Amino acid sequence: MPDAADVQLRERLRREQVRVRELRGVVESQAQQLEAQAQVIRVQGLRIEALERQLGSGSDDSGTPTSKESIAAKARRRAERAQREADGGESDQAQEAGGQDRAGDGRQRVRGGSSRERSKDRTRGGQPGHPGHGLSRDPDPQERRLLAPPAVCGGCGGDLADAQDAGTAWSQVWDVRVIRHRVEYLLPRRECGCCGKNTTACPPPGAIVNGISYGPVLNTAAVALTAFGNVPTERAAHLVGMLYGQEVSAGFVDRANTRLAAQLTDAGFEQAMMTALLAEPVLAADESPVEVVTPATDPETGEPVEGAPHVMVIRTPDERLTWLTGLDSRRHDTVIAALRTFVGHLIVDGYPAYQKLLQAVGGLLAGLQQCCQHVFRRARGVAKLGPGSLQASWTREITKTLTEAHDAVQAAKTQGRTALDPDLLAELRARFDHAVETGIIHNRHRDWDGGGNHPGYTLATWLKKHAEHVWHFTRHFQVEWTSNAAERGIKPAKRHQAVSGYWQTHQTLDRWCLIQSYLTSARNHGLTILDAITRAQHGHPWLPQPAAA
Repeated sequence: MPDAADVQLRERLRREQVRVRELRGVVESQAQQLEAQAQVIRVQGLRIEALERQLGSGSDDSGTPTSKESIAAKARRRAERAQREADGGESDQAQEAGGQDRAGDGRQRVRGGSSRERSKDRTRGGQPGHPGHGLSRDPDPQERRLLAPPAVCGGCGGDLADAQDAGTAWSQVWDVRVIRHRVEYLLPRRECGCCGKNTTACPPPGAIVNGISYGPVLNTAAVALTAFGNVPTERAAHLVGMLYGQEVSAGFVDRANTRLAAQLTDAGFEQAMMTALLAEPVLAADESPVEVVTPATDPETGEPVEGAPHVMVIRTPDERLTWLTGLDSRRHDTVIAALRTFVGHLIVDGYPAYQKLLQAVGGLLAGLQQCCQHVFRRARGVAKLGPGSLQASWTREITKTLTEAHDAVQAAKTQGRTALDPDLLAELRARFDHAVETGIIHNRHRDWDGGGNHPGYTLATWLKKHAEHVWHFTRHFQVEWTSNAAERGIKPAKRHQAVSGYWQTHQTLDRWCLIQSYLTSARNHGLTILDAITRAQHGHPWLPQPAAA
């Protein structure tokens, strides 16, 4: 039988073991808490890194428009611009591709905040050969007024009361005079000798029988301010009253747009525009999300249509023809519906919906050009992610080879040639393909904090898959290498939304798109906005004609 000392020892050992188990439990609990805290810190760190990348992104390495760039992004680009100038600068063509602004006539435009730089030998203002738009003296003005002669000499200050007449100089002032004009039309009536019904003569367009209506000038002003000037409806009504001295209501401004849209529809403007566009050899397309207060509904179920409303633009690269249309969503079939019968070359961004035009059985599309500007943006964004210099090296080579190819195409066009030198093209493609393979190898097994593949791997594999479409412009000289024309065509919708905030319904969005398409295209064919609206009001709108007609 154990003695008392052994019993005490065993009890002490038991208590120690219990204490050890308790301490182990505490340690394990604290370890779990530390692991949970570390996970939270890691997630927060990833979010902070993502936000910092977002704040540092600009129009040169993402789809962020220059108007929404952060102060930090603008400061960064200014510093990079200063560094490039100190190092001798980059290729003007590469800068132009990053700046999303190549004019249809071949001239470059420079805008504040754009990532493209002004050439050092380019002065501000109009360039040599620009026709200019200044005023010229009218030899037959409506009125001439003789002013009092000068009383004091501009040289010595002497009295000129008895001075000799030295002829006259001239100074013309051009202005407009707003005169409120009210006309009452007497509409004859005739009683039918057969049925006895009284028939009244038709009033002028826009007028109503036994009623008061506003005339074409006020209607034109209402449409020009809202549909083209992007002024909100109520503010447009106030401006009409201020400018013309005639108070109008917001309802009148809205109805003026409705009437013009109806006149364009009756004249077949949409059908004429689509016929002309589909006859073009090259088109550019783009789409952008917009805000619509009342969502579209499915006609069969009455339920809201899934997806976000968009505005789509289809445009000729020289911007002669522009067609804007509202989309219920960005579903693939919805986006490409209007282009299914197009047989030319299409310039687009990387949205995969357009690939279906090539993949469809019996597809008619001659070819697809992926916008090199978007490639440059993505390449710059990947280069900034790192790690190491290799990331920047292969993305820089992508930009460099495409820029050199574009320079070679431009030189060949100038020389009247229709194809690039095969050896030069093969050498450029080999460099491009090698850079793409480098990007794939360098990023294949690289973890990405945001989940999924590293953006460098995603870009490189995309370039490998769509290389023929990226280089399409090198084999077809009529095709531009960027979709800048389409991006400029979508800007009015963004500007309208920035000012007005939204469209109330899809009907008002479609109406705005129709009028904007008409006014933009008519202006690019030499009509003024006021002339285009007036012609439509009188039932004779400008209608596009196919290029072959």
